[in-house]
Amino acid sequence: MADKPAYPVQLVQPDGRRVLDREFAPLVSDIGAEELRDLYTDLVVVRRIDSEATALQRQGELGLWAPMLGQEAAQVGSARALHPDDYVFTSYREHAVAYCRGVDPAVLTRMWRGVAHSGWDPDSVNMTNPAIIVGAQGLHATGYAFAAHLEGAEIATIAYFGDGASSQGDISEALIFASSWSAPVVFFCQNNGWAISEPVRLQSATPIAQRALGFGIPGIQVDGNDVLAVLAVTRQAIKRAREGGGPTFVEAITYRMGPHTTSDDPNRYRSRAETEEWKARDPIDRVRRLLEREGLIDDAFLARVQNVADSVAARLRSATIDMPDPKPEQLFDNVYATQTPLLADQSRDYAAYLDSLEEVRS
Repeated sequence: MADKPAYPVQLVQPDGRRVLDREFAPLVSDIGAEELRDLYTDLVVVRRIDSEATALQRQGELGLWAPMLGQEAAQVGSARALHPDDYVFTSYREHAVAYCRGVDPAVLTRMWRGVAHSGWDPDSVNMTNPAIIVGAQGLHATGYAFAAHLEGAEIATIAYFGDGASSQGDISEALIFASSWSAPVVFFCQNNGWAISEPVRLQSATPIAQRALGFGIPGIQVDGNDVLAVLAVTRQAIKRAREGGGPTFVEAITYRMGPHTTSDDPNRYRSRAETEEWKARDPIDRVRRLLEREGLIDDAFLARVQNVADSVAARLRSATIDMPDPKPEQLFDNVYATQTPLLADQSRDYAAYLDSLEEVRS
């Protein structure tokens, strides 16, 4: 990887004008009219997924949701840079990554509704379920990448986390191991400005990407609201990892437009003016303006995109509401790969207790 730019990589400005970048623009030279429309469709659909899930939580259908409003380009651009056999290690906010990896929208909310310990089979899409322990996925991605490398597999892993997680020991440990082992892993930090209520300036006195340099890992900043720039930078990092070049740290500068989770009120700690400033950099509006400038958008296309978004949202909503509640005795399933004698005893005792309750009710 060439020396990192002194500024975030950008290929499309907020007003839709392209930026001539001799290093990174060629990495997305294959993105023609149809591919650009596809990226726009992805952005619109995943925002609709997010708004639908947020509404479901407000209506009492979900226990919690971690919104990604404003971070669509960082997730779609990076996800579309991955190969099918690359493995994704996610935090709890990468709903767009999950969609791009092929996760059925019907299972995106299972964990958040509280009816299952996970949402999907990780090996079916090469992506883990949401990691609630902040930063732990960095170690998981590094270990998986190193093991795959030892076995001769030419794949990469990518670990998604936020600016707050970069202050966790797990991330520092992952960077140490990845550097020492030259593990084929990409650390993808979505710097969305706030670690819950703490601004990023309290997380790091320097750009977060520069931290990686102290571990011997190249770091690069990218405009996280520019889907083409994110796609280009992530493609470069993934290529480097798959070809034996070792780890890369990507810091995508973006903004969390909504709350940290649906239990949070961002109006208590940040100003309306700050939010309005970032609205002008909206990642979806940026691609739409690019499409308009290049004559690639019309009412028929917008209608098709809206139909896709409506269909996905309807599937997510109906599937969520129709999810059956698990039976209480399922609490003991999947605790271990093979049930232990102690767990079997506890399961029988609990079943007997449930039976006793039924006798009292009858």
